[in-house]
Amino acid sequence: MEYKDYYKILGVKRDASADEIKKAYRRLARKYHPDINPGNKEAENKFKEINEAYEVLSDPEKRKKYDQFGSEWSRYQQAGATGGFDWSQYVNQPGGVRIDFGPGDFGGVSGFSDFFETLFGAMGGRRTTGYTGRGFSTRPQRGQDYEQTIDITLEEAYNGTQRQLRLQVPQVCPTCRGTGVQGNNICSTCDGTGVSGEQTRTLTVKIPAGVATGGRVRVAGEGGPGINGGPNGDLYLIINVLPDPRYERDGLDLRQRVPVDVFTMMLGGEVRIPLLNGKTLTLRIPPGTQNGQTFRISGQGMPSPSNPRQRGDLYIIAEAQLPGKLSPRERELVEELRNLRSASHVGSA
Repeated sequence: MEYKDYYKILGVKRDASADEIKKAYRRLARKYHPDINPGNKEAENKFKEINEAYEVLSDPEKRKKYDQFGSEWSRYQQAGATGGFDWSQYVNQPGGVRIDFGPGDFGGVSGFSDFFETLFGAMGGRRTTGYTGRGFSTRPQRGQDYEQTIDITLEEAYNGTQRQLRLQVPQVCPTCRGTGVQGNNICSTCDGTGVSGEQTRTLTVKIPAGVATGGRVRVAGEGGPGINGGPNGDLYLIINVLPDPRYERDGLDLRQRVPVDVFTMMLGGEVRIPLLNGKTLTLRIPPGTQNGQTFRISGQGMPSPSNPRQRGDLYIIAEAQLPGKLSPRERELVEELRNLRSASHVGSA
């Protein structure tokens, strides 16, 4: 498979800034745009190649992956290796969304090279323009979905919470409506990019109680702008629940290790336990409780995100807490107790 040098295609250095890459793309896009070169198959192919290079180098994640792959490819060639390059460590990496092209794009195929498809087939990202290989489509296209990971505490997950977000959202060019062209010319307002600056939006998002790590909160219409009057994409918040020093979570159930002094475990008593909702629960410890004994408290676990009335259980694990330094009198009493226990065992034997 032929290696593609995207830096060479755009005519920029490997350490080029994002602004330099964008300027190079705009310059070449104006020169080779198919609507400026009707019927010129060579210009059309060059335009596709330019767009492919810009798709990679303008995206920090894709550019990082491409740079890593490029250095390995170069070493492979210099070593004169044979038998084919090992793609396995670069292809189909987890953590992305497959590239989604609408029907008819580039005549029914993605328009990107086999090199791009192999390297980025699982990386994610959707093109924002509607080029079909026969000019720019005027059909409405839905905007790109955005994802953002946010951290919340277990207490916030238990009770539900909210986050205030500031979004930098690209704005569809009002002149060309996101297509990048006016008639048969590059749009003079956006230089063919389809966007005209960014807008800062602030919104408050409610995060439901019971959400777990990996859960997705959808904020409708807060993704990328639609093209040709199409609807905006959506914003998805990917939840990461931070570890809590007090609790272990297992689905909707919670487990908490609670220190109980050895005298209460031997004689019985009560232990007050603070809960995640701010309330306090009183747990009765029966006499003769063993170290590690577990008590189930029904309905005091995590709420279900789909049904807040449904809750898991809370499991309290009693851990014996031994006294520290004993006073002379305390030591005397403990020794007396030990002697009594020893005598009792001897008599029963």
